[in-house]
Amino acid sequence: MDHTQESLPAIHTFDDARRAIDNGASVHDATRALVATLSDHEKLWCLDGDAPTWAGLKFMSDDGYHKSVFVGAELDRIGFPGVRFSDGPRGAVVGNATAFPVAMARGATWDLDLEQRIGDAIGSELRAIGANLTGAVCINLLRHPAWGRAQETYGEDPHHVGEFGAALTRGLQQHVMACVKHFACNSMENARFAVDVLVDDVALHEVYLPHFRRVIDEGVASVMSAYNSVNGEWCGQSHQLLNDVLRDEWGFEGFVISDWILGVRDAGTSVVAGLDIEMPYRMVRQQHLPAAIERGEVTWAHVDRSVERVISTLLRFDQVLSAPSPSAAILGSPEHRALARETAGRSVVLLRNEFVNAQPALPIARTNTVAVFGRLADTVNIGDGGSSDVWDLSCRTVLDGLRDAIDQVTYDDGSQADRAAQVASAADVAIVVVGYTYLDEGEYIGETDPSLMTLFPPGDEADVVDRFHERLEQLTPITKPDRLGERPRMFSRGGDRSSLRLLPDDVELIRTVAAANARTIVVIQAGSAVITTEWAPSVSGIVQAWYGGAEAGAGLADALLGTLNPSARLPFTVPFDEADLPAFDRDATSFTYDRWHGWWHAERNEIAPAYPFGFGLSYTTFAVRDVAITANDSAIVVRGNVHNTGKRDGADVVQVYATLPDAEAPSRLIGFARVDVAAGAATAFEIIVPLDRLATRDSAAKSWRPASGRHMITAARFVGDADATTIEVNL
Repeated sequence: MDHTQESLPAIHTFDDARRAIDNGASVHDATRALVATLSDHEKLWCLDGDAPTWAGLKFMSDDGYHKSVFVGAELDRIGFPGVRFSDGPRGAVVGNATAFPVAMARGATWDLDLEQRIGDAIGSELRAIGANLTGAVCINLLRHPAWGRAQETYGEDPHHVGEFGAALTRGLQQHVMACVKHFACNSMENARFAVDVLVDDVALHEVYLPHFRRVIDEGVASVMSAYNSVNGEWCGQSHQLLNDVLRDEWGFEGFVISDWILGVRDAGTSVVAGLDIEMPYRMVRQQHLPAAIERGEVTWAHVDRSVERVISTLLRFDQVLSAPSPSAAILGSPEHRALARETAGRSVVLLRNEFVNAQPALPIARTNTVAVFGRLADTVNIGDGGSSDVWDLSCRTVLDGLRDAIDQVTYDDGSQADRAAQVASAADVAIVVVGYTYLDEGEYIGETDPSLMTLFPPGDEADVVDRFHERLEQLTPITKPDRLGERPRMFSRGGDRSSLRLLPDDVELIRTVAAANARTIVVIQAGSAVITTEWAPSVSGIVQAWYGGAEAGAGLADALLGTLNPSARLPFTVPFDEADLPAFDRDATSFTYDRWHGWWHAERNEIAPAYPFGFGLSYTTFAVRDVAITANDSAIVVRGNVHNTGKRDGADVVQVYATLPDAEAPSRLIGFARVDVAAGAATAFEIIVPLDRLATRDSAAKSWRPASGRHMITAARFVGDADATTIEVNL
């Protein structure tokens, strides 16, 4: 023990460590002094979840994921609470919390302040249900729109995704510790337990890791590893990712947890590589780690290192975690429902708005007679049925929202073409709701390699089972929503999409209704891009409405009626055809990731998209003018004015892109700002871009080259904007 530790008062409990820190001790010293008092058994107890494997799996199959937090590393003797995990990308999954729009919908708002407010709301509900750690921050890139879990992230661009992940983290960590996931290159769902992602150092660091580093720099408490392997190493035991990159290069001081159940393949290797807690049960490490220590494959110094990371992180967050928890009344509170509605409306992307009888198809008026079509219009469709699902008891459909907002609404499920055509022809406006559900895309819970079952212990420890059952007996009963009555227990199957197009019945319904009513609006519910080519010319309006959460119907009605002016912009590229995208193999065992997907792939191959990255219409028009770009020793500063050239108040999104001196390098989104502008007025903007956003990876040195040379900086409203302003900047 060093002299600093010798001068500390005796530290035998977690409260002792708190008091020592209050009296001036460092978190590091207080933690090490406490860990030095732990027995070997207590140290090993901190390295995995506290629940037994088989009893835990049985509980999870009985909807346990929504009934209780997952506890790990709790040590009663020293009063250490350990981690209490609940998921939460669109709301707390334990209890009857508020279902917010999915992350992809929120990414479409391009509004970081709104995302931080959502993080604050979700974080408060998580504390109310007893969580102190959440896996809400999912920031894997949308490499291809077929990825089943696309809805849980924010888009295809690392800068955009990183800023949203950082904003959510800021909001969450006012109440709980946030965990960012899945580290790394996890953007294939069906193959996630088997695929090895091959990626070179430049693509890894310039495309697939910058958003993770952004959230690390924001101060996130924890990182969750991924199931897949990267360059031949399983992510849960990847020395390159968990040690070389995360710890040594980025200086991350928090703790790393595994993805659930199959996130650790080898006990010793995972500890040495830097994975701190195997979640959620006593699985691989409980069986094999003691023997690995005895063989010398793992040292007690490695064990101490992981235990110290867990305890020190909770000490650093002690002020937040010691604050009084909100009452359960905050779940689904009027304030949070109002925020969910605001977000649902603000996330609607207006993609098409043609003139009908000399007037744009949208917005519609309350006094219009409106016919609504499609099975999804009268279905609660809040997204994936996997680990992000939220048991909100008050979800309202699109039809509910439209009926509240419009005087005369007729509904037809669209199952009979003749009847649908007749109903459509009698209305002023026809709205067709189409898209996907949890059956078409989502977290994959299907067949895995049977040999993985050998990772599980042959049986549970009796004392651990007894303790687990005692905990379950103390749980507050949770009400399962009636809408889930027909759904199988545990999780839905989900998976990657088999097609990027609508189901044939949906396409036929669109064509039938459009032929009968020139003012037909198509509402798309989906987690990412949907190809519209085959039917788009036949309709006058298209909006992407995502999985809009508990207030999806009301939020959509706000956008369609113009109560709010659409300001959302696409967080990905929508192609004309599947052939316009990079390859995707949902059954791959090995796959190469490069620097070219999304808008970079389209730009490099001179492919015009159906709707470009950053695109979205409004009920008014904008122009970005008077752009000036300057550079200093630390940043590029982009200034200008957004002019609202129409007759309605609205908001535009200014986007700043950079073309690098290296002609072979992809361009980059390096900044953006959402700007509110009154009708006929102009609003100034300033976007400050730190120069490190233009740095390039030096693979030989495993470091970064500062930006230098000729850069073309563009202020635009979307990728490929013909009215953009481009200015040369020499660095």
